[in-house]
Amino acid sequence: MNSLPLGPLMIDIAGLELSALDRERLVHPLAGGVILFARNYRDTAQLTALCAAIHALRSPALPIAIDHEGGRVQRCRAGFTHVPPMRRLGELWDSDRAAARQAATDIGYLLAAELRACGVDFSFTPVLDLDWGPSGVIGDRAFHKNPDAVAELAGALIEGLSAAGMGCCGKHFPGHGWVAADSHLAIPVDERSLAEMEADLTPYRRLKLDAVMPAHVIYPQVDARPAGFSPVWLEKLRKEFAFDGVIFSDDLSMEGAAFAGDMVQRADAAWSAGCDVLLICNAPDAVATVLEHWQPAADPLRAARLARLSPPAGWQQDVARYAAGRAAVESLVA
Repeated sequence: MNSLPLGPLMIDIAGLELSALDRERLVHPLAGGVILFARNYRDTAQLTALCAAIHALRSPALPIAIDHEGGRVQRCRAGFTHVPPMRRLGELWDSDRAAARQAATDIGYLLAAELRACGVDFSFTPVLDLDWGPSGVIGDRAFHKNPDAVAELAGALIEGLSAAGMGCCGKHFPGHGWVAADSHLAIPVDERSLAEMEADLTPYRRLKLDAVMPAHVIYPQVDARPAGFSPVWLEKLRKEFAFDGVIFSDDLSMEGAAFAGDMVQRADAAWSAGCDVLLICNAPDAVATVLEHWQPAADPLRAARLARLSPPAGWQQDVARYAAGRAAVESLVA
């Protein structure tokens, strides 16, 4: 096992098990974590073996992440509980706030427990965007339009994640729900002023977050750069919001990141703006280019932030809490 500090890149792998190329890239000093996709999942036994192989590559072990929010965004299906979209919790909140909070906590535990049982360390959840209506890419991934509901339900979900030993990642700072364009395909522009965005910022002000992912959205009344490349936005997050967790870039291969230039330029821009960990997904040639040509200065503080996201060892599932999570899901989809 190689002893290496965690690097600033979180990259993906090709298939259901590690290839020789995967292993070579994951022991590169710039590598700091792995993000999994549906192509990396067949069943729970295969996922458990894959996570064990990744964790055995180096010390400290590479954190393993996944987008596992529920609804449309749930990479692992067969053998996992199909978690409903978070909007279902928002609808319950409208009629029974206490029941919605409890359901969110129970579902947070369920979500984390199923992933941790297979060796996945954390999920990029919860979505803190407000459901203003125009955004199809956000839509029912959001809890609600009301910032009080979003903060309350996301906070309850985070409690459940934490009970299973899993951190959280709020996204997409400072808010992706107002714009119609999908940052996977375009560079969205939100023309509102900072004052007009106060509701979107409310969840970030109220919640204790382990990680935050900025949006590939430009807010020209604040800065001409997308939030994930903006020292203005990221310094505001650090100073005004007193955030000391991990700042993840959104995927640098997305069209919303094209603003910053080629892939090495994108990495430089996101790193210089203040992102701690840079995601490069579904672009193996781009990963090769960045590993070969990007030369950031070592930053032990950023590496230490990422290391804090690795869950404690020795976790065991709480059977009663897991059953409560299953019951909450069944109630929401009934």
